[in-house]
This record gives sequence, structure tokens and C-alpha cells, in this order.
Amino acid sequence: MDTNTPDPRSRAAPDFQGPVPVPPGETPPAESGIGPATGPYRPIVRGWGKGPLVLIIALAVFVALFFLAYGIMLAL
Repeated sequence: MDTNTPDPRSRAAPDFQGPVPVPPGETPPAESGIGPATGPYRPIVRGWGKGPLVLIIALAVFVALFFLAYGIMLAL
């Protein structure tokens, strides 16, 4: 055995008895603030609002009509 290696048991305090159980309520629970139920209650909103959805549908119809008219003009 190497004499240069210190004994790890010598570093412990002389009155060390091992882990002491902590009574309930003494410490807060670990990581209690990162759960999914933190913060104020906000009701779940489903999907898109009516305004943006109507705008996207109107734009799609306009583009479809444009290409339909363009195709008809090329066929003439």
C-alpha cells in the first residue's frame, strides 16, 4: 500500500455518525417550482382565431381564382 495516499476516513469529523434522517416539514420538497401546474390558471384556447383563419382562406381562394383566370387566358 502506498504511504503517500491519505486515509479517507481520517477526513471525517470524529463525531460523525452517518446520515441523520430529516423530520418531515424540515426542508421544502426538491424542485417544487418547475412542475406543469405552476403559475396562474389560464384556460386552454383551441387553435387559431377566426380573423387569421378567414384571411388565410380568402387568400387561398384569391390565388386559386388568379391561376384559374390565368389558365383560361392562356387557353384562348
